[in-house]
Amino acid sequence: MDNTLNEFTGTVRRAVDDYKMIEEGDRIAVGVSGGKDSMLLLAALNHLRKYYPKKFELEAISIELGFDGMDFTPVKELCRNLEVPYTCLKTDIKEIVFDVRNEDNPCSLCSKMRRGAINDAITARGIKKLALGHHFDDAVETFMMSLLFEGRISCFRPITYLDRSGVTQIRPLIYAGEQKISNVAAELGLPIVENPCPEDKTSKRYEIKALLSQMCREYPDMKSKIFGAMQRLPLPGWEKCTD
Repeated sequence: MDNTLNEFTGTVRRAVDDYKMIEEGDRIAVGVSGGKDSMLLLAALNHLRKYYPKKFELEAISIELGFDGMDFTPVKELCRNLEVPYTCLKTDIKEIVFDVRNEDNPCSLCSKMRRGAINDAITARGIKKLALGHHFDDAVETFMMSLLFEGRISCFRPITYLDRSGVTQIRPLIYAGEQKISNVAAELGLPIVENPCPEDKTSKRYEIKALLSQMCREYPDMKSKIFGAMQRLPLPGWEKCTD
């Protein structure tokens, strides 16, 4: 298991170094939804800080949306074992999005409210850097969603500064594919909190995920080519640091 975590953390470090995501003395909050991506991100960053030349601190934070049956106890236990401070913030986001507003596009509003809640929570704690679990497949899917649904060539950035909140978002998993993350999380025995959201398998992102899966059966290296094009163009914010 140590070799597995070492290898995966090497992939995380490559992204961190390529985009200078971590600076000396950083306090970094990891947004932990309880899914495999964020749980493995937390484990990998905790492992990285043991030997990374720039010293940094970690905290973990979860936004409890209000769905019945979501138990964040496994996250709390993992953080206790890793000796990482943990905060679970209760919200009424589910009630607002699904019950009060009854949104046609609930994912967009839910995402905005989650971002606002987590940014407010970490800035109140004096933390200005937030690590998110978006990975390689998320980047390709976001690019395709922008292209097909909006007619734009766009994607989230590996590192993003938010003027309004003063928070810098980093995405250390951008070089890690979803299947690799699933395999490593399973091998490490990381606990997973299931997502009961009714939109989980019906969103536009899920449509694009299915489309890409179908296309990759005929063009197996298609995702790698799209990702490479994003870096070579480069999309704004995707040019690697050279110094």
